[in-house]
Amino acid sequence: MTTHAGSAAGKAKAFEGLPSPLDAVDDLRSAAKWTLATEGAVGAALISGGPLVAVGQVHGTSHALLAGAGLTVALSGVGLAIWFTGKVLSPRLTTPQTLRSPGLAGLRRRIEAEPAQFLGAVATKVDDLLLHQEVAVDLARKAATEKDPARRRLIHRQLRRAEANAERAAPYVRWLLSLAHVWQIEADLRRSRWSALVGGLLVVAGAVLFFVATATPAVAE
Repeated sequence: MTTHAGSAAGKAKAFEGLPSPLDAVDDLRSAAKWTLATEGAVGAALISGGPLVAVGQVHGTSHALLAGAGLTVALSGVGLAIWFTGKVLSPRLTTPQTLRSPGLAGLRRRIEAEPAQFLGAVATKVDDLLLHQEVAVDLARKAATEKDPARRRLIHRQLRRAEANAERAAPYVRWLLSLAHVWQIEADLRRSRWSALVGGLLVVAGAVLFFVATATPAVAE
């Protein structure tokens, strides 16, 4: 039993010594900052003097409405891209419940496809790994409220085993929570890229509408 426990502890120590997934956070957020700066520059160009000067070329209500719609569509495209990119930079809290969420189902499938690499000998599923700490906490609460001495001794024996299991699982849980944290940021960055593409198309469409409205000559009376 001692040899097995020592082997498990050695594996956990080696696992904990791997590079942390959190090392990638700064790179991901740097990419988001560059994207955000670019989107801000586009927005500044849209509300700069050029379009305001072109407004003087608008003739008639229909052209004014068309020019307004064009600017609105263009600025909406910039706002859409900035909104989704800004989410990459927002602080977030990653907990075991986060790891169980539907949004991380893909990550759980990858982990459980190779449990020996991600979970060691502690568990074969993510839920089972996370359950060790929850069982220990539940038993500690029961031991604190149990009045019968015999049952309390039994619960304490179970609690010691549960705490040992939770201690073995702890390095794996910390590493997986770090991985889940980075996974969410990367997913937000990927969505921000798509939103930047959609936003760019909206900017082009809005600019076309605006310049069509401002370039159309006045109708002679």
